[in-house]
Amino acid sequence: MSSPDHSQISATVLGQLLDQHAPALTLYARQLCSEPEDAVQAAFVKLASRAGLPDNPAAWLFRVVRNEAFQITRASKRRKNREAIAAQTRSTWFESDPSAAIDGQAAVEALAHLPALQKEIVVARIWGKLTFKEIGKLVRQSDSTTHRTFQQAIQELRKRLEEPCKTNR
Repeated sequence: MSSPDHSQISATVLGQLLDQHAPALTLYARQLCSEPEDAVQAAFVKLASRAGLPDNPAAWLFRVVRNEAFQITRASKRRKNREAIAAQTRSTWFESDPSAAIDGQAAVEALAHLPALQKEIVVARIWGKLTFKEIGKLVRQSDSTTHRTFQQAIQELRKRLEEPCKTNR
């Protein structure tokens, strides 16, 4: 039988510190970031990985929670900036081609007006190149019902795309 490792903080001590300080740490982190529980959890994970207790565990925990909260806030801002840039630069589903018989943006808008099931079937059939049998399994319908739903969606798309332009007179 091996002897216990006394260099690590015991689970009992960690539990006591968690019970004693977690509510105040969470309240503190809530003032600094949008995910306070994550900051507190990260602080306790760091505490558990230390070789021993810091001289003042409460002060140490507050400092680590503060640093974690700031990291969470910075990461959130970076993610939002990346998402904003990606949203601005995302390509549309269709490439607009002036010589084409269909406008890409109009097709995207027409597709957006379809019910979710019809949209799913159209995308799976046209872009996914799935058979009606495969799509039927995917959406839990028979092959014939899937085909009818596809035909209805195509009719609706044609109707929307063939509407004359609305002008203000």
